[in-house]
Amino acid sequence: MTSPFHRLCRTTLAAGFFFGMASAAFAAGDSNDNTNPPPKTETTKSCTGGKVWDKDKKECVTPKKNSFNDDDLYKFAREFAYAGQYENAITVLNLARDQNDPRILNYLGYANRKAGRIELGMSYYRKALQADENYILARSYMGMALVEQGDIQGARVQLVEIRDRGGEDTWAYRALLQSLNGYRTY
Repeated sequence: MTSPFHRLCRTTLAAGFFFGMASAAFAAGDSNDNTNPPPKTETTKSCTGGKVWDKDKKECVTPKKNSFNDDDLYKFAREFAYAGQYENAITVLNLARDQNDPRILNYLGYANRKAGRIELGMSYYRKALQADENYILARSYMGMALVEQGDIQGARVQLVEIRDRGGEDTWAYRALLQSLNGYRTY
């Protein structure tokens, strides 16, 4: 039986080959991978001041607690976060009805971490994983935060967890592996 550490070593050795052969594919992403960064929409292309694009009204609007469902708020916040608009992402996430949704918790972690509040971000990642231990995107972002803090072993544990939960062919796995190998990730 091969230990998780030995499997990780083999994975890391294969990474050089993988990134050499698949960097273009990585940039494009896998359309079946729901951990890929979100596409830009009118929310970040046209709207300003924390407003979001209302498809029905065909205009930018200020999001309110009952104006959008949690799925829409999650999508807006995710797009804000990837666009570097962390405070807008947090504002939108705080409007979600289900504050225990692992997706909401994960992006509260991401936005807070990227805004410089690493410990607060880590607490949200832990809450997301308490809600769903199989949520590999939270494991990936937590792993990246651990790399930023110099806890390489902790990040490797998250990489193995992602792989062991069936996430080896996802953006979440590849992004954390890149982070461990010194490449810039989200």
